[in-house]
Amino acid sequence: MAAPSWLLFCCLGGLIAAASGSGPSPPQVCSGCCAGSVRNGSAVAAFCCDRPGAELLGRCCLERGAVVGLDLGNCSLHQLCPSFQEASTAIIIDLTVNQLEHPPEDTFRGFTQLQTLVLPAELDCPGGSITWDNVTTQESSRICQGQRNPCNGSGGLGWLCPEDSLCAPDGPGLHQCLCEGQYHGYKCLRQGTFPYLLFYGTLGAVTTGLSILLWVTQRRKVKAL
Repeated sequence: MAAPSWLLFCCLGGLIAAASGSGPSPPQVCSGCCAGSVRNGSAVAAFCCDRPGAELLGRCCLERGAVVGLDLGNCSLHQLCPSFQEASTAIIIDLTVNQLEHPPEDTFRGFTQLQTLVLPAELDCPGGSITWDNVTTQESSRICQGQRNPCNGSGGLGWLCPEDSLCAPDGPGLHQCLCEGQYHGYKCLRQGTFPYLLFYGTLGAVTTGLSILLWVTQRRKVKAL
């Protein structure tokens, strides 16, 4: 089915902007993972056209320089590229029509804004179906929608965090423990602000001492020659 005229016009505008070279260079993930542009009529293209101020550049939808949409569909990928983490700000990602291997558990760590992830049907949603509000399968794709906060509810992961820390989401099914107030260090057991002056003062003194020692040692060797 042909894409609606408004969508084609929007996509064409994004492609022209990309070709003109105006503005800062897009992140590496926009072109380094897969050549070409966001596919006409794709969910990422429609999403981008509905956001005022967003633009299509390469395989990305960018908003103020940040990746909010990523279309890596039909890219003949077997693994996600190293620059994939640059898309951690994305709200929607499409990875369909690829022979992807099951990605490692930490692949989507930091993707806290992700609300729609479209995968090949043979792949499970990261974190499992309980991590998403809605999981559907349509022909050859699996759609994961509405990322849930893993810290909420009676079955949340907050109990894994030590005392004096708070559970915070860190991607689909992933969490992190953030120290509260002036607590810091291993398991948030230390109280008070981090002693930056003492730390950097000691580090500077040690570095200076080692430099002087090496200089004296090398000078003696030169004189001996």
